[in-house]
Amino acid sequence: MKPVNPNATKEAVALLEYLYQTVEDGKIITGQHTQTNPMEEVEYIYEVTGKKPKLQGFELLSYSPNINWNDADEACLTEIKENQGTVETAIRWAKETEGIVSICFHWYSPVGGRDKSFYQKNTDFDARKILEEGTEERKAFYSDMDVIADILKKFQDEKIPVLWRPFHEADGDWFWWGSRGHETGKQLYRMMYEYYVNCKHLDNLIWVWNSPAPEGYPGDEYCDVISRDVYLEKGTRTDYAKEYEELRKITSAPKVAALGEVGMIPDMNIWEKSKVPWSYYMTWSKEFCMTEEYNKKEVVRTMYSSKDAITL
Repeated sequence: MKPVNPNATKEAVALLEYLYQTVEDGKIITGQHTQTNPMEEVEYIYEVTGKKPKLQGFELLSYSPNINWNDADEACLTEIKENQGTVETAIRWAKETEGIVSICFHWYSPVGGRDKSFYQKNTDFDARKILEEGTEERKAFYSDMDVIADILKKFQDEKIPVLWRPFHEADGDWFWWGSRGHETGKQLYRMMYEYYVNCKHLDNLIWVWNSPAPEGYPGDEYCDVISRDVYLEKGTRTDYAKEYEELRKITSAPKVAALGEVGMIPDMNIWEKSKVPWSYYMTWSKEFCMTEEYNKKEVVRTMYSSKDAITL
């Protein structure tokens, strides 16, 4: 399968082919999210297993143009501060390791808001107004996209392909982009795709859709990877087979599938038997990785020592 962007760089084409080949070979790519420059999660995994994840997730929240610095609590400010400079960290990591870069964006609302305004509860921003010509919301939406496009272009200039997962968890109502219904989320994703591909010529992106809701799916011509985020009860051991079957219902096209975020690592004792065709998974950061509250060390070791797990 070729990327949906007909002008995709050869690096992006190769990455998507690699994801499909991984599934064909009955393998799964190990992934870990980080949102800080030290990438503590990676070091923790290395200490536990002697190996490192092949895929690394990075975050652009601190690059949001509309952060309300004067109305943010300490937790919010700390999160922003810890995330600053991670673009340079991601580029350096990719060049040094040839690992896979995945990027998501907890986007502070383009207009208004307080504290962590990517949460709808912290902003009056109405995403539906982006769809209307001439609105302040639409102008701010495109202005913010320009800023982020310049950041993503840095990866393209370095010939680094990116698994780009915008508007993640669009099936939920907790983020402003998903709070106004499936149709709005779908249209926002399409608008970004058209702008970034046709106007900004960001050809290094592999487009990752992140929702299992069929009614929100933007269409096969807009995404390369279908994915979903899954957070189950602590200690659950699973291969995410049920979640895979649910995700497959959003399209009949043979799109490669992924676990965009998980709290619990897939249990390889189960997965090695079922071979549920996930191309990759990505465990969330901090306590989801660096404590045994969600993932016991034995589970992490089992994953990273498996002959079917792709690591660094």
